[in-house]
This record gives sequence, C-alpha cells and structure tokens, in this order.
Amino acid sequence: MQLYHHPFSLESQKVRLALEERNVDYTSYHVNPVTGKNMDPSFFRMNPTAKLPVFQNGSHVIFNVIEIIQYIERIALVSSGSGVITQSSKKVVEWMYKIQEWNPKFFTYSHIPEKYYISVSKFLRRVIIARMSEAPDLATAYHTKLKEAYETEEKLRDPQVLQRSEQHLVMLLDEAETQLEETLYLAGDEFTLADVMLVPILARLAVLGLEETYISGRPKLAEYWMLVQQRPSYKKVIGKYFHGWKRRKTLLKTWCIVRMRCMLKRY
Repeated sequence: MQLYHHPFSLESQKVRLALEERNVDYTSYHVNPVTGKNMDPSFFRMNPTAKLPVFQNGSHVIFNVIEIIQYIERIALVSSGSGVITQSSKKVVEWMYKIQEWNPKFFTYSHIPEKYYISVSKFLRRVIIARMSEAPDLATAYHTKLKEAYETEEKLRDPQVLQRSEQHLVMLLDEAETQLEETLYLAGDEFTLADVMLVPILARLAVLGLEETYISGRPKLAEYWMLVQQRPSYKKVIGKYFHGWKRRKTLLKTWCIVRMRCMLKRY
C-alpha cells in the first residue's frame, strides 16, 4: 500500500493519523504541491484532481479523504481479527462528514502573506502550462486546473468568501466545544476517527499563529488540544514537522526550489 502525501497537507495529515492509529503499514511518497510535483503527468494520470493525498493498494486508487480513512479502517478490522478494533459508530461517521465539509483552502491562504501566495500561484500556473505541453493527452484536465487557479485568486479577493469560510470554522469549533463539555473526545471517551479529522485543523490554526484566537478561548477545546498533542500518532505525523528546525527547513527548502526554478525559468 502506498500513500502519496505531503507533511504540511492538512488532508494528508488526516489520513496519516488514521494509518498510525490503526497500525496499518504503508509506503510513504512525498509529493510537494507547492513545487508542482502533483502536476507531474505520472501523478496527474493517477489523480486528475491533483489533490493530496492519494492512497493506492494494487490497482485500487482512492483520493477522497473519508473513503481512504474508511478503507483503512476495513483493513485494520480484517487484520486484527480479534475484536480489538471495532467499526466506527454512526456518531463518529457523522462527525467525520461534518468536519470534512469545511474547506480550509481560502481560510489558510487568507492568513499567508500575500506576496508569498501570489508568487507561488504564478509559479504553479506556469508549471501547469509546461506540463500541458509535455502531456497533450491531458490538456483538458490541465486546462481545468489552470481555470481553478485563476478562480481561487479571484475568490481570495472577495471578502464574503473569506467571511463564510471563517464563519463555518467558528461554527464547527463551537460545536466541538459543546461536545467536549460532555465527553473527553469528540465521539465519546475514546480517541476515534472523528478526532483524526479534527486534530489537523487545530494544528493548522496553531501553525498559522491563530491558537489564541480560535482555540484558547474555548476551554474544553484547549484542554483537548493539549491532550491530543501527547499521542504518538500526533508526534509522528504532525509534531515533528511543525516544531523547531524541521518546519523551517521544509519551508526554506520549498521556497528556494520555487525561487530557483523561477529564476531559471525551469517549470
């Protein structure tokens, strides 16, 4: 089984947490979307949305996050064979879909310095055009991605789009706070796949420097956030990449690659 992902990809973190929590072995392949690796024809043929993550088991390829996680759960259930792992309850699944309804894209981009976002966006558009000439049979799909890139830039200039994204997030966090007043975790007193879906969102808020604004003011959510950071799965999937030198190294390396390829016009 192979997982194509990137450590900073929020959706990838959800899947990797599920894999670690369910002790499912897999081969990891890093695909950096900021340098346009997800636009390479070989990856694009496997997943025309170019989104991360992608999970592959033989000829079976999945790129819907909830479908991947539920597939992982089925593998874990079959592998355990002892009843140690049980299938997710209806409440867990409801939380999973509720959390997945929030798209972090516009919220995240709106909290990144504009000059960096504009530079990377311009670079990625040129990458798409270059790949289009390399793989003319994928031209239609690449045109779709190019159109999406322009539409994203346009939406980021619309205050209402950003406001709706933030309102959706606040509503989700408020609902989580209410639930955590009754239970230790989102769907009860055990860590479940519902928590797997929420934890990367809290990590994203923290890395954007927004922990005080969105987490600390919600006492139960703040306690929950401290608790989940102690889990081995969090430390392996998120913690080691988001703290100290490793985070700076990854960001600096990515930015240098983008700048160098722009200077050399090698897309």
